[in-house]
Amino acid sequence: MEIKLSEILEALLLSASRPIGIEDMIKVFEDPKPTKDDIRNALNEIDEACISRGIELKRIATGYRLQVKQSLSTYVAKLWEEKPQKFSKATLETLSLIAYKQPITRGEIEEIRGVTVGTQLMRGLMERGWVKIVGQRDVPGRPSLYSTTKEFLDYFGLQHLRELPDLPSLPDLKSIELELPIDEPEKLDDNSQVIN
Repeated sequence: MEIKLSEILEALLLSASRPIGIEDMIKVFEDPKPTKDDIRNALNEIDEACISRGIELKRIATGYRLQVKQSLSTYVAKLWEEKPQKFSKATLETLSLIAYKQPITRGEIEEIRGVTVGTQLMRGLMERGWVKIVGQRDVPGRPSLYSTTKEFLDYFGLQHLRELPDLPSLPDLKSIELELPIDEPEKLDDNSQVIN
């Protein structure tokens, strides 16, 4: 009995610990190797077969993976004793700023957030493989520019950054200052008494 291409690809996807690209799928075959179109057609077969199953074929930034359907994830989560890692508000804010404003410097992140961004926080994002340095801003001090990685996209199930949800429109901070009634500070006379 001849093994179907879709069966081989499904086995590859199930056994892989990472997403697999079409080029990597082709590499596992001896000559004559399947074409990219052959691989895509087999992936379409797998995708259609998954419609009535508990898994789905997901295309992400670095390739394809088989995963549990999102609608069933609450059931599967009960099998695992460890709780998903929770991230601090600072980590999530910093990662969001990098994702939406990239490339961005640490100073620009600090200016937007209004607080210092710790070295450990940036190191943690880089160690996870979600953020990388892509260059330096051409200003004094040449601060590093940070951007997200394909691993960031993979972790959040995205193919492209344009799939990120739209940000709500926020008012310009300078226009808010103009609208707020700001009283002049009270003046002190030479004897440090308030003059009204």
